[in-house]
Amino acid sequence: MTNSNSLTIFSNIAAWLLGILWVLPLVYAFWAAFHGSEFTTRFELLAPIELTNFQRAWQQAPFIRYIINTVAISGLILAGQLLVCTLAAYALARIAFRGRALIFSLIILQLMVTPEILIVENYQTLSFLGIIDSYSAVALPYIASAFGIFLLRQSFKTIPKDLENAAKLEGCSLLQIIWKVYVPLAKPTYFAYALVSISHHWNNFLWPLVVTNTDNSRPLTVGLSIFGAPESGVDWPIICAGTLISIAPLLLVFLMFQRQFIQSFISAGIK
Repeated sequence: MTNSNSLTIFSNIAAWLLGILWVLPLVYAFWAAFHGSEFTTRFELLAPIELTNFQRAWQQAPFIRYIINTVAISGLILAGQLLVCTLAAYALARIAFRGRALIFSLIILQLMVTPEILIVENYQTLSFLGIIDSYSAVALPYIASAFGIFLLRQSFKTIPKDLENAAKLEGCSLLQIIWKVYVPLAKPTYFAYALVSISHHWNNFLWPLVVTNTDNSRPLTVGLSIFGAPESGVDWPIICAGTLISIAPLLLVFLMFQRQFIQSFISAGIK
């Protein structure tokens, strides 16, 4: 057996082990959610399946409100990111101006700064604006995404400049050139980035926890943490049922469009 074959077998085994470790919590959540509390810590193949945990979880927390909030926040963030990142990426990719390299370096530097470092400053700013406990408060710190600007800039640089020159000859304005030339040709990148953004902000927890105070603006992650708080009693089957309710929308979308998801990541070059 050659070294390359041994390495391939080892890589496959490691990938399977990591995959199994990753999926085990989800498997446990499914098991506990569909069975009574007496089967939470023991596995019996013939244990009766029941749906009462989902009914009780649905009654104990306003999941519809949480889902609406999460969809609205994720959509608001994505719309703002696509607008800001598209304009910034085009400027950094095609417009020659003094300090362009420095600005791009500062944007890349932002990737090394964790959002948690800026929580206090961001909270003080939003408090001054008077928009705490709102969709805008959760969304604003994420609108200017360094990752989105970098990703779209790299995609725009691969588009031939001749297409832009042809659009100018047709009388297109700058915004029309971006909309009719660059955006269509970068669709795989947009789609891949949208998946990353939505999945990240759907599961984001710390910042929404800090900046939201009521159910009117709390997303699913914050609502689920309050729903499963120890002071309200730890009932694992109900908590697992609430968890499945929270992840169900994203899970269903992934299962329905997984082929398109994979193709978009491959086309965009995200690994």
